[in-house]
Amino acid sequence: MSQAPDRSASRISAMFDAIAPRYDFLNHLLSAGIDRLWRTRAIRSLALTGRETVLDLCTGTGDLAIEARQSTPGAARVIGVDFSGVMLRLGLDKVRRRQLDRHIALVRGDASTIPAGDCSVDAVTIGFGIRNVDDRGAACREMLRVLKPGGRLAILEFAMPTSPVFRQLYLSYFRHILPRLGRWISGHGSAYAYLPASVDAFEPAEFMDLLRKSGFVDVAAVPMTFASVFLYTARRANQHAIIV
Repeated sequence: MSQAPDRSASRISAMFDAIAPRYDFLNHLLSAGIDRLWRTRAIRSLALTGRETVLDLCTGTGDLAIEARQSTPGAARVIGVDFSGVMLRLGLDKVRRRQLDRHIALVRGDASTIPAGDCSVDAVTIGFGIRNVDDRGAACREMLRVLKPGGRLAILEFAMPTSPVFRQLYLSYFRHILPRLGRWISGHGSAYAYLPASVDAFEPAEFMDLLRKSGFVDVAAVPMTFASVFLYTARRANQHAIIV
């Protein structure tokens, strides 16, 4: 495994501020539009009834938060949290254009110190942001804290495929094509060099173990699109476990 990239909050926030104007376009282009299907599947895993409050961490421009509200049935209320002010401003524009601002609130904050009360939300989601969190252990403990007993977790994250053939194709795309496309369209070269490095340094098994150690139960990881993306699901126990 390659050396873990710098995930300091100041660096990541500045990076996402810089690429924010072209972020949505590049996401759809570089994933060939499959990212929409990944988000739909993540929200469906929550089994929403229409009465829930959903917290979307690392919300970016709010795509997963919007999906949580617009799914059928959708969440009654969604709170999106991100530490990139530029991304949040763009997300707020999207929320207002869809006339969802009565149901979706976007707040600046850090996943490691979530601005929400204990047992205050029914579900927590993250779409392709957990690998960018510097202190993932703190973030996992915070997610458990804000979830109500029985509350659900759904996290989407990239992974390096294990199939030898697809892995080679994926590595070639991630290391050569994606950084060039990202640099050309966004004008920010280092952000799209960071992406493959951060994915390579993220271990699904280690993250599942971290969720369990943080107190989550029913932890599972569902591979999608040749295991290039995983949907991690978990639940807070009906009674809070004491972590020693």
